[in-house]
Amino acid sequence: MRLLVTRPEPQASAWVEQLRTLGLDAQALPLIDIQGPNDPAPVHALWRHLHQARLLMFVSPSAVEWFFRLRPADCLWPAQTLAAAPGPGTARALAQTALDAGLALPQVICPGEDAAQFDSETLWPLLQALDWQGQAAWTISGGDRQDAKGRAWLSQQLRSRGAQVTSLLTYQRSAAHWSPEQQALALAATQNPPDHCWLFSSSEAIDHLTDTLMPGQTWQNATALATHPRIAERARLAGFGQVIATRPTPEAVVAALRPAKSGLVHVDTMNPS
Repeated sequence: MRLLVTRPEPQASAWVEQLRTLGLDAQALPLIDIQGPNDPAPVHALWRHLHQARLLMFVSPSAVEWFFRLRPADCLWPAQTLAAAPGPGTARALAQTALDAGLALPQVICPGEDAAQFDSETLWPLLQALDWQGQAAWTISGGDRQDAKGRAWLSQQLRSRGAQVTSLLTYQRSAAHWSPEQQALALAATQNPPDHCWLFSSSEAIDHLTDTLMPGQTWQNATALATHPRIAERARLAGFGQVIATRPTPEAVVAALRPAKSGLVHVDTMNPS
């Protein structure tokens, strides 16, 4: 079975490399393109006043990449400002990208590798014991329009504890633009569903696939591997006949695919939470 990794680049290629070392036939087929914000001035402004913030919550590796790519050369990360990540992938991006800017690893708050889910709900218990009264917190995210699509639930929790929460857009998302080779790969997957599996780490990616990149395609014979219950629910709504739940790590993906490869596909029945 060929696994199609639909994350945006460069994340897709990084995942493909890891999955191949674990013995999977993985191919990158991004469904989302990432670009910088139309107006980088708000990012520059936050860097200039970063000492006033208690927390920056980065929603994805792309949020990390673009926030630090747009850092003014004379700005460094303040010692009193925390960084939060919903999962290890974003935390690794911080470790790889942010250290040169002065961010120390003890300032990064993230669920452990063994967490059941990597999301805002899992991150919140690590934050709620801190004093948020009057503190400034920022959600660093991206969107497909000129507005920030932050983690609304986490923002609500912080506000309930007295924090002042602001969302900042650091990148733009849009449907991917496939090369002829990628178009051929997608076509092969639709023509031979039993030999392919779609790995989804974003509900928006599913929307791009079904609404923009391959509209009118039926998916009842296709298999989706979803890294969160909400994404699994979106795949079911899109018509995928088989939906497999997995944690968003390469090792978990390999383990989840073993029953599928032997024909014993587990159809996920979890409700989103």
